[in-house]
Amino acid sequence: MADEENCAPRLTRAAATKSAAASAADKENWAPRLTRAAARKTAADEENSAPRITRAAATKSAAASEADKENWAPRLTRAAARKTTADEENSAPRITRAAAKRAATAADLEPIDRTPNRRKRVALGDLPTLCNAVPSASDADFCTPPLPPRWKRGRKEETRKGDRAEIAASANGASEVYALDIYQHLRSMELEAKRRPLANYMASVQRDVTANMRGILVDWLVDVAEEYKLVSDTLYLTVSYIDRFLSINAINKERLQLLGVSAMLIASKCEEITPPNVEDFCYISDNTYTKKEVVKMETDILKVLNFEMSSPTIKTFLSFDGLLMLSSLNLMQNSSMVLDFLGSYLAELSLLDYGCVQFLPSVIAASAIYLARFTMDPSTHPWSKKLKQYTDYSVVDLRDCVRALHDLQLKRKASHFTAISEKYKQQMFQYVSELVPPVDIPSIYFDEPKELPCGNTHYRQSGNVDSPMRGGWCLEFVEES
Repeated sequence: MADEENCAPRLTRAAATKSAAASAADKENWAPRLTRAAARKTAADEENSAPRITRAAATKSAAASEADKENWAPRLTRAAARKTTADEENSAPRITRAAAKRAATAADLEPIDRTPNRRKRVALGDLPTLCNAVPSASDADFCTPPLPPRWKRGRKEETRKGDRAEIAASANGASEVYALDIYQHLRSMELEAKRRPLANYMASVQRDVTANMRGILVDWLVDVAEEYKLVSDTLYLTVSYIDRFLSINAINKERLQLLGVSAMLIASKCEEITPPNVEDFCYISDNTYTKKEVVKMETDILKVLNFEMSSPTIKTFLSFDGLLMLSSLNLMQNSSMVLDFLGSYLAELSLLDYGCVQFLPSVIAASAIYLARFTMDPSTHPWSKKLKQYTDYSVVDLRDCVRALHDLQLKRKASHFTAISEKYKQQMFQYVSELVPPVDIPSIYFDEPKELPCGNTHYRQSGNVDSPMRGGWCLEFVEES
């Protein structure tokens, strides 16, 4: 027995450790080996054993989980809710009476913001005429009465119209304090030689430019003013600069359009809030002239006119408040608007005729009012003693200018210039260019009117009485045969 035990092979410690590790690995890695077919069958059985869920059940489960997430909130008992509300109320800072008084005193001592409110910018011609004089006891009639409280105002339309008429009359009376002085100052300015063109500069100064070329230029400038939405004051001032420049300097017809765009550039800077750029005038003239040439001509105009840029024009007298007020007496609101547009139309027609250069701007403005009143009511004398007293012109003084404007209105002259008539054929101007006056003005209308008790003078006539942008291009001045 001892010999058998002693004959077994002896194992070293390293060999024993290695054998034990191998036995443990064999136990852990043991697994039944499956063939490929058996593996596929086992996978199919596992898939078929899973519970099947329909689409409706899956949607319902997802909605329930989302609702649980949104609606989750810690539930509070009534006592806990009351305690939370009390804590929130007690957490507000308590202000004592002394602290409240100190806060009110500090608010009173804060500086007041006196920054003026920004108002919309408007042209000076659109601002109403307001009275800023301090009336004395003798000027009580000129003071505008305050409006009565709203609850005391009459409910009838006639009463409201009467109140407005009285207030307007009082305001107009207040403006008359200055109106006559301003009008006389404008009359003295237009008589200055430095602000007036020569009546015969085409014959005495110009050699290459004719009256017809001037009419073509003015007709085109009307389109330019409409294209760039310029006010009518800009157009009148432009024509004034052109006539004054041509009265001193002789130019050739190739540079006449350059004179026109440069003069309108200067007038735009004087009258417009946002005047067009030099490039705009180069574009509208089909780039016939460069920017350098326009600026150079602008410099020449300023030097020739000696920087006397502000001079009264026809529009200055035509839009004068007193003249419009007196000319629209006894007219309804709509008729007064038509009279205003018709007077502006006739005044712009005078710009086309070189023969009207001889008349003063105030004479043309008064003649336009005369002819507009005659067109709207041929049976009534178009002039009155009040208009004569205000303008200081009698019908005898206006006779020649009225006849010249009458010929322009009937298209007896300058009939091929259509820009102004097309402009005033729009609805915004009440289609006044389509109004046709009687062919002849009775000679009795050029006699001094005799006021009747009602304030109007009526005459009956024998016979029937008639009832009343182009893109950029270069002008070619061709003298008519």
